[in-house]
Amino acid sequence: MKGKSKLIGLVLAALVATGAAAAPVKIAVIMPSATTDAAFSQSMWGALLSVQKELGGEAAISLKYTENMWNVPDAAAAIRDYASSGFDIVIAHGSQYGSSIQEIAKDFPKVTFAWGTDVNTYGLPNVYAYTAAAEQGGYVNGVLAAKLSKSKKIGVTGPIEVGDAKTYIDGFVQGVQSVDKTIVISKTWTGSFSDVALMTAAAQTHIASGADALTGSSQSVVGSIGAAKGKGGVLWFGTQADQAGLAPELVVASQVYDWTGMLKDILAKRKAGKLGGVAYTLTLDNAGLKVAYNPAYKLAAAVKAAGDAAISGISKGTIKVNP
Repeated sequence: MKGKSKLIGLVLAALVATGAAAAPVKIAVIMPSATTDAAFSQSMWGALLSVQKELGGEAAISLKYTENMWNVPDAAAAIRDYASSGFDIVIAHGSQYGSSIQEIAKDFPKVTFAWGTDVNTYGLPNVYAYTAAAEQGGYVNGVLAAKLSKSKKIGVTGPIEVGDAKTYIDGFVQGVQSVDKTIVISKTWTGSFSDVALMTAAAQTHIASGADALTGSSQSVVGSIGAAKGKGGVLWFGTQADQAGLAPELVVASQVYDWTGMLKDILAKRKAGKLGGVAYTLTLDNAGLKVAYNPAYKLAAAVKAAGDAAISGISKGTIKVNP
């Protein structure tokens, strides 16, 4: 019996020494759309999977998600459930969840909460906030679109004129106008982040009016991309995630949100005892935003050079993009 106890002690000591006995950090994320939306939700879920892999896999980080949470009361219930179920970090990935975080975080002072896109931590020590300077990649896409449009007509299909959807489109318009102020930019706000049919119809209207380039934001842009594919020859410029796979022959470039640096910083801060109180902004300069050129699309060298110059100028501060 004595020898057996000694053996168990040695095994436990070995586990502790190797870190195998340490419990994984439990992270839950609540998202307004699917993890495969090729847009906002996928950008976060992909970043979480990447961080999990980099930092030791499931033994180091345990991940759970709840998707398609457009109903805010249902999302709030999910946030509270995760917080009360022993999760260390709860991410509410949607600007509509702000009031829920403000209320729930107070009840769970030992749980770290993160939410976006916004910069308001509500003065709470266990809340992180995050956003993306979406106007920056929007400007780059606008430069590319202006260089490539032959009809000098560009269509924009937006969801609701708020948050990063609005700032992306504002930046896109500024980028187009920096190249050619005579280009006609037509904008349609559908009033919905999730209605694919409305987005499809908006894109079809722009195409019928002569637009040969389109852009837009939210997971419902799969409708816009589908409309572009159906017409043929209409170019697409994406944001939030790399959308090249949806139409390799039409997608020129995508602004990609890379949340991995922010997530690793939150994990490091939590380990050091700081549970919140910081707001993050993804930019081209800090590599939270990236412009992914579609390798399947044959982009003229001069046009790519113009895009690269815009990226460089924004990063260095020589090009000012209005948020």
